[in-house]
Order: sequence, then structure tokens, then C-alpha cells
Amino acid sequence: MELLINLAFIVLPLMLGYFIGTAREKKHYRSIRKREAQVKHLPVTAQKSFASEVSQATLVCGNVVIAQDYFKAFLAGLRNIVGGRVSAYESLLDRGRREATLRLKEQAIAWGTTEVAHFRIETASISQNTSRNKGRGGSVEIMAYATAGRS
Repeated sequence: MELLINLAFIVLPLMLGYFIGTAREKKHYRSIRKREAQVKHLPVTAQKSFASEVSQATLVCGNVVIAQDYFKAFLAGLRNIVGGRVSAYESLLDRGRREATLRLKEQAIAWGTTEVAHFRIETASISQNTSRNKGRGGSVEIMAYATAGRS
């Protein structure tokens, strides 16, 4: 009986992490797709100069921090044992990059931009390695920045 209780303390958080994490991830992707459709008219390039003449320019940025869920942290820990791609984190990074880019575009549109150039994106890991949380947890910060110009 004690073994079952101990097993439940391991399995229950994993199951909750999987189901809640999957539902939240799907909801976030729906939001991203809807917002991407609204801002697709604004091109963003990595070129250092604007395609046309602009009279004003400013820095625009989008920043997001997304936390890992317990299930993904568990899967990544297993993957670290055997090696290979950690696909559990790929969707986390994809959502973060797309969200940061969307926030950048939304800020540029609010400023009245006609073009966005010199687009860059940075990723940083925010670790939460405490004695209680050794090797699990943490989050990823993604910042997108560019120069917005308007005529």
C-alpha cells in the first residue's frame, strides 16, 4: 500500500503536468495563430537598412518568459540520460519565438510603422536550480528587437 502511495506522488504530478500543460500550450498556439493573422501585413526583415525612405526610426522589442512544465522537465531529464533531441522543449522555444515576434510587431504597429528592419532575436535560459528543485524547473526568456521606421 505504501508503495502505491509513493508511486502516486510521482505519477499524479506527471499526469497533471501533461494534461494541463498540453491544454495551455494548445490555447497559446490558437492565440498566436489568430494574432499572427492580424499582423501579417507588416514585413519584418533582418536587413540593416530600410527598403524605402523613412523619416523616423525607433527601437521596438518584444519579450516573453515561458516556464517549463513539470512533465517537460521530466521528459528532458530522461532524454539527457540517453541523448538526442529534446522535442519536449522545441514547442516551448517555438511558442516563445513566435510570441516575442508578435509583441514586437504589435508595438511597431502601435507606433505607426511602415517597415521593420534589422530584426534580431535572443534566447536566454532562466535557471531555478535550488536544492529542492535540482535539475528541474526554470524558464526561457526570448527577446526580439528591431528598428521600426515610418515615413
